[in-house]
Amino acid sequence: MGDHRAEVVKVVSETFRLDPAEIESDAPLEELGIDSKGRIKLLSALEIYHDVRIDLDQLDRFTDIGSVAEVLAEALGGKADGSDERR
Repeated sequence: MGDHRAEVVKVVSETFRLDPAEIESDAPLEELGIDSKGRIKLLSALEIYHDVRIDLDQLDRFTDIGSVAEVLAEALGGKADGSDERR
């Protein structure tokens, strides 16, 4: 499993129209203006962007960019060969 922080930053910046240069890898999502509804939107965006399934139970782990990257890495690890293909 690789570090997917850069990919999470990209999805966060595109989904919430934020400047990626202003998103720190340890930034709490709340500081970025991402509330509970925003975390659901982020989960959906990650699923679409990476063609993976992330269980809603994982939302509790969405506290900062790093933790979201960990959840994404686990989801991608569950795919065949852990491929990182994008659609």
